[in-house]
Amino acid sequence: MRALVTTGGADPVVAFAEVVEPDPAPGEAVVAVSAAGLNRGELTVAAAVPAGSRLGWDVAGVVERAAADGSGPAGGTRVLGLAGRDGFAERVAVPTGHLAVLPDTVPDTAGAALPVAGLTALYALRHAGWLLGRTVLVTGAGGGVGRVVVQLAAAAGARVLAQVGGAGRGDGLEKLGASVVGQYGDDLAEPVDVLLDSVGGSTLELAFQAVAADGVVVSFGNTTREPLRLPLDWGRLRPGVSLRSLYLFQETRRQPVGRDLVTLAGLVAQGRLDPQVALTAPFASSGPAWQALRDRQVNGKVVLTL
Repeated sequence: MRALVTTGGADPVVAFAEVVEPDPAPGEAVVAVSAAGLNRGELTVAAAVPAGSRLGWDVAGVVERAAADGSGPAGGTRVLGLAGRDGFAERVAVPTGHLAVLPDTVPDTAGAALPVAGLTALYALRHAGWLLGRTVLVTGAGGGVGRVVVQLAAAAGARVLAQVGGAGRGDGLEKLGASVVGQYGDDLAEPVDVLLDSVGGSTLELAFQAVAADGVVVSFGNTTREPLRLPLDWGRLRPGVSLRSLYLFQETRRQPVGRDLVTLAGLVAQGRLDPQVALTAPFASSGPAWQALRDRQVNGKVVLTL
């Protein structure tokens, strides 16, 4: 079968190649992939692994072979799921606990946009705790995860302040529920109860200064690739602040991934969550899509299609 593998070069990052068919464990179903979400994490991995390496976490498609142990969806069922970094392929084996049935009204492209972005957003907000009536600052709000965070936080009753790296990156965020849209480093006229940061570096340091005493800070990314920094007096001036970090693939070991995917897909089917698919491209000619994501030219999610 065909799959996208790394080339070891800068351009193109990936190319189609023949790879072995999946050999599922008893608790895995084989999914015929129709769409796969592309995340910034794959860009990072692609630059760090040898040529010929497999990539891909977000998948949507149809169960071609049900799990041998009887768990999970039956053959022929439309699903979305979180694969083990080999989802950019015609077929992939996925643990049934990481699969969810895709509602009939949700397109495959929307389903493929959900796993990494949706689960990261959901788990970050779980770490944040109660949101009703609280003020939440979201950095990196223009990306795939950030746009889901804004929607879920607003739906939970929070006043959402969104920060982005450039004016164009904030397009559409007010419609998604942000009360204020600004850029990194903007002065905030109000303290915030929760900071959800995916940028790191000086952006985290500046945003932290707005956090009120007893607030919560959740770091779930570091797009600047800089050391995480806090103000020198962070503890004295902001007593009781809780600092938490989130790494999705550690979180999935203790969270009900399949059930959470059902929740996210259900919200999309009900019109209460927009996965923000901004760009689609065929697997066979996906190079420009990878470049657009790398250059931050995409406000939302990139989805590759077969």
